Amino acid sequence: MDLIDQGWTDIQIHRLKELNATTDDLRDGFTGKDDRNRAFQALEKHLVRKERERLSQLLDHRFQPQRCRLESNLIAALNHEGFTQVTTPTIISQNDLCRMSIDKKHPLNDQIYWVDSRHCLRPMLAPNLYRLMKDLVRIRSGEPIRIFEIGSCFRKETDGARHIGEFTMLNLVEMKMPMDARKLRMQNLATLVMKAADIDAYKLIRESSEVYDETIDIVCGPGELEVASCAMGPHLLDDAWEIVDTWVGLGFGLERLLMAREGSHGIGKWSRSLAYIDGIRLTL
Repeated sequence: MDLIDQGWTDIQIHRLKELNATTDDLRDGFTGKDDRNRAFQALEKHLVRKERERLSQLLDHRFQPQRCRLESNLIAALNHEGFTQVTTPTIISQNDLCRMSIDKKHPLNDQIYWVDSRHCLRPMLAPNLYRLMKDLVRIRSGEPIRIFEIGSCFRKETDGARHIGEFTMLNLVEMKMPMDARKLRMQNLATLVMKAADIDAYKLIRESSEVYDETIDIVCGPGELEVASCAMGPHLLDDAWEIVDTWVGLGFGLERLLMAREGSHGIGKWSRSLAYIDGIRLTL
């Protein structure tokens, strides 16, 4: 019997994607609804079995989710390169947001989680790193400065496929290199991080930015997902922080790195979650 135009339902597609169905799994074309539903039941059963096996491997042998392993790999790679890890507060002041040009009229203002009238959950790591850069330049006059942080950031996002309300950022910044060495250094640091994330194929493209005016973004994976934004200083924002030295800065989304590397359909399964562990849906 010839195939007819009978594809998966939206509910079926959602469930199969939850179970990490591949693109080949999602190909359709059935002789009718009964044929489609039988195929769905068989595929769902197969995928549930595979996810149970993955969960058992994690709980009995591997013990550490991929995002935690990614963090460990990134920390080791950056420490080896001479970067010092820092940890800074999650709650920041409205004044520090304004120093990043994010005032009440800025497009990002509506995405901020406010704690009170003067404080919010940080939407990015940059304000705190700017504060540290200012003090470290004063204390270590003339010496190179290399710092990084891995931590949660918070934004009220609406695109659930590529955005989440709480996400994990890696931000690294290196200061005091010759002006004409900045671009090459930025490219080398991008290579360092992408290698630590076990991603070989990626591109650097210029993009406009709501905060930095223009950035160099790193895109990779299905649909050329943006996984990082890079900027160089001196920059227009530096005056507000009393920074006058050259610098390069790179910011990576860890959940996006995993999403791109694993070829996932959505970012939520790699987030801090009660519904997923290590990308494995718990409704098995």
